[in-house]
Amino acid sequence: GIFTHYLLETGGATAFPSAMAIGATQRDSDSYDAARIIASEGRAVGIHVNFAPVVDVNNNPSNPVINVRSFGEDPARVARLSALFVHGTLDGGELPTAKHFPGHGDTDVDSHVGLPVVSADVARLMSLELVPFKAAIEAGTAMVMTAHISLPAIDSGSTPATLSPRIITGLLRDSLGFRGVAITDAMTMEGVGKGYTVEQSSVLAVKAGADILLKPSDPARAINAIVRAVESGEISRGRVDSAARRMLELKARVGLAEGGQTSLSDLREVVGTPENRAVAADIARRAVTLIRDRDKLVPLSRPGRVLLVQYMPETEIRAGRIFGNMLRAARARVNGNETVLAKIGPGATRDMLDSLGRIADSSAVVIIAPYVRRVEGEGRFVIPQPIATWIDQVSRRRSTVVVAFGNPYVIRQFPSVGSYLVTYGVGDDLERAAANALLGGQKITGRTPVSLPGFFKAGDGIQSP
Repeated sequence: GIFTHYLLETGGATAFPSAMAIGATQRDSDSYDAARIIASEGRAVGIHVNFAPVVDVNNNPSNPVINVRSFGEDPARVARLSALFVHGTLDGGELPTAKHFPGHGDTDVDSHVGLPVVSADVARLMSLELVPFKAAIEAGTAMVMTAHISLPAIDSGSTPATLSPRIITGLLRDSLGFRGVAITDAMTMEGVGKGYTVEQSSVLAVKAGADILLKPSDPARAINAIVRAVESGEISRGRVDSAARRMLELKARVGLAEGGQTSLSDLREVVGTPENRAVAADIARRAVTLIRDRDKLVPLSRPGRVLLVQYMPETEIRAGRIFGNMLRAARARVNGNETVLAKIGPGATRDMLDSLGRIADSSAVVIIAPYVRRVEGEGRFVIPQPIATWIDQVSRRRSTVVVAFGNPYVIRQFPSVGSYLVTYGVGDDLERAAANALLGGQKITGRTPVSLPGFFKAGDGIQSP
């Protein structure tokens, strides 16, 4: 997940596009390459575990928390890419974690703020949600992270999967044969926090089969509750011993018994190398997808003024700089091709939008660039309706291109847009790739790995030379 929202840089490490961007390149080996580089750079700085891949099948466009973290909506392809990511992570020296079991893709509630319910029956689970988990387990994933979702088909009632023995022990261990470490999603999340005390959720998670409790809100209370449960016989000592053994086996796999020092000289030769950055940039270039171009605006060649409006939440303080500067610099080389840049946020006023509308009406082309990720813990990712309505109205009057950085489903908020370019993420490489694609400096070859009924199908993508 992306929690820093561009507030922090990667400290020199190679930043890769999202899983959905990898799904859009149509080159399965990208998943392996990205995972191997991420793992090798992480291991160089002493990180042994990657909480990836997200193997959820994102077949619900309204999913507020998985979204571009998924490889796509086709379970077979998500399974292939997930298995390759597991192999790449292991070959790079880290331990992979498949998540969020038993599948968080078909939800419209953010488990940070509530308990999502997955209504799939057992037959659909086996043919869709569980397919990538089976592939990741067979590929050798070291860990599986549980989801704070309700799955009535397996465990009736509203018990979160994290607290359900039928799901963690019965389904994950017994049915799928997973023998590695089961780790919970963050225990601070409301999907498991509502209705349970720290003590109750901690004891129930261990009884369900979890080996690690991730981020309990009060670790001391969680530990004390588990100790009391063992002493009273509610939790068997064997249950705790088996969890401890699995952890020790993982530590042995990554060589912790042989010392935990990292080499600063090796670090400088591994982290953020030109070769690694080139791989990330190449994935970003091939991920850019042109889904709609009704008026043949891409590549951008019309003379005259261009209005570029960049929409972003306050947290995206670095977003837009590369894209805007590249666009302005390229068009400035041609006389009369002025580029007007404007940035707006969720609080944009009616007067501000009206003023931009007047500039739009005297421009040859309007470019709208929304930077819209999921908002972790808030369960929202849409553009405020007044701004979305303004975008739709402008697109009816003027030739308009929307370049969506992040969530590819935002077009349903402004259906009149004639040209629609998507990147599936926010990042420097994706901004460069989108600018080059819009300006005709690179081929556009991406195909979307997800669908939005009434707008586009999985596999859509206009190929531009």
